[in-house]
Amino acid sequence: MGVRKDLKRAKQRTDLADRTRVETVKDGAGAVREARTPALAPAPHTGSTADIPYVNAAEDPGAVVLRRRDPDGWRPVTAAAFADEVTAVAKGLIAGGLEPGDHVAVMSRTRYEWTVLDFAIWAAGGRSVPIYATSSAEQVEWIVRDSGTRLVVTETAENAALVTAATAGHPAPPGVRQIDAGALAELTALGRDVPDEEVTKRRAALTPDTPATLCYTSGTTGRPKGCVLTHANLYAEAANTVELLHPIFKEVTRQTASTLLFLPLAHILGRTLQIACLLARIETGHFPSVKPDELRPALKEFRPTFLVGVPYLFEKIHDTGRATAEKIGRGASFDRADRIGVRFGQAYLDRFLDRGKGPGPALYAAWALYDLLVYRRVRAELGGRMRYAISGGSPLDRDLNLFFYAAGIIVYEGYGLTETSAAATIVPPLRPRPGTVGVPVPGTAVRIADDGEVLVKGGIVFGRYWNDPEATDAVLTGGWFATGDLGALDEDGYLTITGRKKDILVTSGGKNVSPAVLEDRLRSRPPVGQCIVVGDNRPFVAALITLDPEAVAHWLSVRGLPAGTPLAEVARDPRMRAAVQRAVDHANAAVSRAESIRAFALVEGEFTEENGLLTPSMKVKRHAVTAAYARQIEELYGAGRPDA
Repeated sequence: MGVRKDLKRAKQRTDLADRTRVETVKDGAGAVREARTPALAPAPHTGSTADIPYVNAAEDPGAVVLRRRDPDGWRPVTAAAFADEVTAVAKGLIAGGLEPGDHVAVMSRTRYEWTVLDFAIWAAGGRSVPIYATSSAEQVEWIVRDSGTRLVVTETAENAALVTAATAGHPAPPGVRQIDAGALAELTALGRDVPDEEVTKRRAALTPDTPATLCYTSGTTGRPKGCVLTHANLYAEAANTVELLHPIFKEVTRQTASTLLFLPLAHILGRTLQIACLLARIETGHFPSVKPDELRPALKEFRPTFLVGVPYLFEKIHDTGRATAEKIGRGASFDRADRIGVRFGQAYLDRFLDRGKGPGPALYAAWALYDLLVYRRVRAELGGRMRYAISGGSPLDRDLNLFFYAAGIIVYEGYGLTETSAAATIVPPLRPRPGTVGVPVPGTAVRIADDGEVLVKGGIVFGRYWNDPEATDAVLTGGWFATGDLGALDEDGYLTITGRKKDILVTSGGKNVSPAVLEDRLRSRPPVGQCIVVGDNRPFVAALITLDPEAVAHWLSVRGLPAGTPLAEVARDPRMRAAVQRAVDHANAAVSRAESIRAFALVEGEFTEENGLLTPSMKVKRHAVTAAYARQIEELYGAGRPDA
């Protein structure tokens, strides 16, 4: 198993393991209240992220830095070719009237052209404003108006029409160009008479403190706020994570690192991943969807060595594996493989971390059997070469993490926000600790406030919200950013996120309950689609649960029931309710009896972006959901208190 060999080699490379040392500070009671990790990449005094393509072209012009998908496969793009394309588009932007400091919005799914535009906007002296391709007219209108954007580059004709309609009432509506209609070729033609020296001059005028992007928050609790991130912020994130992770990929795995980028580039995690990969000259491809059924064929074609994703992806891959096994009558075998995988993963990591003897002969034999029957199929679904993944956005179920480790893939968790330029913490590659979100990214400090709130400080932390000094002052004090999340630090400085400060439920009995722990574990088990835990000022904790459409279709199929069976009928079936109850029991295993889910309702419909119940980054809009399902919540509690 490649990952186990990597860990053995890693243990011998103390020089790599010791490159980052976390410093911790304890309070009077002996609890760790602060953790700091020294920077691995010095803060720049000159230049900007706009320089990355040009440095690559100068130092290694023939290096393949990107792969562009076309009908014949994944075509390589060299460092020199990419820099030339960035220059050509930057000249077109200048010819079109872009002045230094102007904002250009990009409304597109993840694709090669997005990357070209991002660096071209910077090279021309501008600032990029990402907009999700799925954004509503109201969101687009607000972002364009608030940011003062002069030009919007959209992906499709539908995107262009939406922008045009949404901004028609603006005093000076922005110009609109469309990628699918040849926007980059148009800009290249427009800029032919602009000398290359003009781009060089504008790039030279940028400094680390120059704003690079206006990245709007997902708006789970209200109108999106524009985070002003500087070139120094983006560099601190990208350079320090590269210095932390890339030597491991190169020297321990002995693979040439490559990744398929499918996270939305409107999300800060996708953007900083893009910058980090170009900085390290890691071959990167683009794919426009995070939906597992659409993504899996692309993974098999591209065959990445690592991925950065969200828990939803890993949950769906696991669920698909079980559904496939059940279809051929091996559902029970998959369940045993799941249990064996968790035990094996925990035992092996305990030995690696000098906390136990490791798997015994019987457990090794069981793992070897299920590696043939199950785990190798999981690896194949991810392209066959992948040995590492990074998961962010929300906590990944610990048992699911251990299952993937048994399948030969270590999933490292990270934690961050738009305001921290993506990851503020990450699990160190040679010191895995499933169940935590890691230690501070090099150059970053994490502090736990008296009320349990997680505070972050360092070069990755933004400086202000655009046009909103009041909101800025509310979250920034002395350089410390108040995240709104609750967490705890262990003896070694590893952070565990326990919930959102504003989401804490207080039952009528006075019990404080963090819904995030329950919700994350619930979503990790089929047939649950989305869910929300309720119970504020109520006598007990309950949950609203939607059924995953794919899980329902599979459930009907294996039982020989009609595919068109109404969802209301499925939800009443005792066998389906029993399946959901098993997911609830799994969630409840992580909390005390008083915090456990005592009742649940299966509700029709889904939480989606389209109905306003989910953000583009797949976070549930809690207030919107509770308002939409107010009647079902009342019925849950109207039925009376469950037996104690």
